[in-house]
Amino acid sequence: MSTTDQNLREFLTSVVNLEPDRLARFRDQVRFLRERLTAHVNANPEFGLHKMLHSGSAKKGTAISTLNDMDVAVYLRPEKIPDHKLPSVLEYVRGLLIKVYPQMESSQFSIGRHAVMVSFKSTGLCVDVVPVIPNGKADDRGDLATAGTTDWVETSIPLHLRFIKTRRDQHANFRELVRLTKWWRESQEIRFKSFMIELLWAHVLDSGYATGKDLAEAMLAFFGYVIRSELREQVSFTDCYVSPTATNDPVQVFDPVNPDNNVGSGMDNARRAALVRSCHEAFENLASAQTAHTVGRAREYYQRVFGPRYKV
Repeated sequence: MSTTDQNLREFLTSVVNLEPDRLARFRDQVRFLRERLTAHVNANPEFGLHKMLHSGSAKKGTAISTLNDMDVAVYLRPEKIPDHKLPSVLEYVRGLLIKVYPQMESSQFSIGRHAVMVSFKSTGLCVDVVPVIPNGKADDRGDLATAGTTDWVETSIPLHLRFIKTRRDQHANFRELVRLTKWWRESQEIRFKSFMIELLWAHVLDSGYATGKDLAEAMLAFFGYVIRSELREQVSFTDCYVSPTATNDPVQVFDPVNPDNNVGSGMDNARRAALVRSCHEAFENLASAQTAHTVGRAREYYQRVFGPRYKV
């Protein structure tokens, strides 16, 4: 283990990783929601919601310590939905959740851009409840409301979780590297979807650009890949399909479950170029840190990448 690798592991443990007790509290809140919903559905078989699945970064193991909410998906009974316009669906889901949890105040259920947010007064934690409309296909496939848009995109939460687990099992430190990259993104205030970070890391490791065993070397390889490719090459996976649907989007990073969903579709050329520049800066600082003659100087370079909380 190199000195820089060891330093990054200490940084993960002390700053980046979601604290176990906090994660346990999040999971308790999700368990409470699921248990109450299951009991209500068992007593009311025709209820408009029929099940809830835990999703998101905490479930995947890629959450970082700045996480302030959890994601769960509620599966609707399609025949019960008045219409498929997102605002109407969210209002409908909020009303159903209020019926399931009558002991909570209605003000604890608020509507966001793509989810109903449930706030717990006792802990201050929040759960984002995202509606999914089942389409009858296997693996709990259904249409998911996507953040920041009014679009519905086919998804499969079990298959996404399996995709992440496969990479975790195949590649050393996959989740740790995703977490470090998310921390870099937040410390630099870069627009970079968490899902795209996960997919690009899967591609970098699947393609052999990095082994993942040494965190510092792997981070250099990740930033180096973005610099070389300029995010102009197509990224896709064969876990669930052979090839994705062709698009003219500047950035093409495809959902491993849905060949029609380009996760990079919202990134225009200006944003792509800005992200490449940010990766170039990070690469240069990480490379300089590895050749620095003093610990203090190395720390300065790392802080340019990960922010002032890097103290190792």
